Amino acid sequence: MSENASVSPTLSARVLGLAQLGLIVIDTNHHIVMWNQWMASRSGRSAHRVLGQDLFDLYGELRGQRLEQAVLSALQSNLPQQLSPSLSPSPFPLYPAGSWGGERVEQQVSVTPFNEGKERYCLIEVSDISTIVGRERQLRSQAEALRAQSYVDGLTGIANRRHFDVALDRELRRAIRNDGQLSLLLMDIDSFKAYNDHFGHQQGDACLTMVAEAFAATLQRPADLAARYGGEEFGAVLPDTSCEQAALVAESIRAKIASLNIAHSPAATRPHVTMSIGVATFDKDTLNDAAAMLAAADSCLYAAKKAGRDCVIIYRPQDQQETAA
Repeated sequence: MSENASVSPTLSARVLGLAQLGLIVIDTNHHIVMWNQWMASRSGRSAHRVLGQDLFDLYGELRGQRLEQAVLSALQSNLPQQLSPSLSPSPFPLYPAGSWGGERVEQQVSVTPFNEGKERYCLIEVSDISTIVGRERQLRSQAEALRAQSYVDGLTGIANRRHFDVALDRELRRAIRNDGQLSLLLMDIDSFKAYNDHFGHQQGDACLTMVAEAFAATLQRPADLAARYGGEEFGAVLPDTSCEQAALVAESIRAKIASLNIAHSPAATRPHVTMSIGVATFDKDTLNDAAAMLAAADSCLYAAKKAGRDCVIIYRPQDQQETAA
């Protein structure tokens, strides 16, 4: 083919028919002068039915919308325009090829003005981005699922240590900001090593799960967080909860675990599985950060163990003494 050879109309039509995007050309009066096969197969409107019609009469829903604004702006400024898929995800009523119904395909639309001789036209390109958008949604969903899993203990199904730390930090900042109340529980299954040694790790895991479920069910408010702190140790973050209220919650948890009547190892202090609990409450002068609150609750948990287990010990900042509930 020589350098001066031109593309034949037949070849041009063939190429337009094979194009994997919608191509529409309108004149300055918005009359359609070109409508390719891609548009026909996804709109249910063949070219001979739409040629010569006003695009915005054909699709009245486009009037006053972003596409009409983009066309007017392109024709006036002679600059291309592009519609944001997030703001205009499906401007044209287009459907998967041959279906012409159901859910519209997601679209990327660009508008380009051009001159042919003395005539002014506007090229509208429409791409089907449904697969891309669907993949992005799936990836976002997977990311959200992974993020949720990263906050859940794999064995017991309650919150894990990471979630506990995040919640405690968040609620502490809120308590400091609002001069509010916040309490923290640390608890431990009594003589759990003896349980594991006697019954085995598989039954030990089952025991942990039963205790976690009972403990979590005891917390009634949506804002309360039940977490597995590590091993056989659990924790609870109780927003808007005074020391006295936290003591009542702790005692209800202790009683609930005891009422499960899970048989313990013969080497254990008590015949059934029990729990010792330490309670600490936010105080703006003394227990005003996570480390201080955790240390106070842990010291009370240790004191509960020394006191014979199966009890609740409360930290009292005002007199620096731990007291049994």
